[in-house]
Parts: sequence; structure tokens; C-alpha cells
Amino acid sequence: MGIVKISEQMHEALRHTSGAFSRSINAQAEHWLRVGMLAELNPGLNYGEICRLLLTPDGEAASALAGTGLAADTLGRAA
Repeated sequence: MGIVKISEQMHEALRHTSGAFSRSINAQAEHWLRVGMLAELNPGLNYGEICRLLLTPDGEAASALAGTGLAADTLGRAA
């Protein structure tokens, strides 16, 4: 575990959003990091497709595919 320095504006957005989704601030930050990482590594996926990957048991598919660029293939789309 480490410490990440973020802007006050980002921290405020995390506080606000984490409350709306009943997540801790850290859990919300981790969610946004996972979504952003998958989006960057798989630019052909839309937000809904990324969320479907994250909804797999324990996010196994998302974790396994994050570094491979194969997430789009898993959803039946070309990467």
C-alpha cells in the first residue's frame, strides 16, 4: 500500500462520489483507477463494456486482461 498525492479538487470529487455510491473514498479511487486503466489499455471498449468486465466474479477477467489488451476480444469485439 502506498500514498498517492492528488489535487484537492479530485479529493473532493472522490468524497462526493464515494458517498453517492456508498463506497469508501479509497474504494472509489480504486474503482476509478481500474476503469481508467482498462479504458486506456482497451480504447475500443465503452464504459458499459468496461463495467461488465469489472462485474465478473472478483473482477478476475478485468485483472487478467488489463495488461493484455484482450478485453475487447472477450466481449466479442476486435481490440
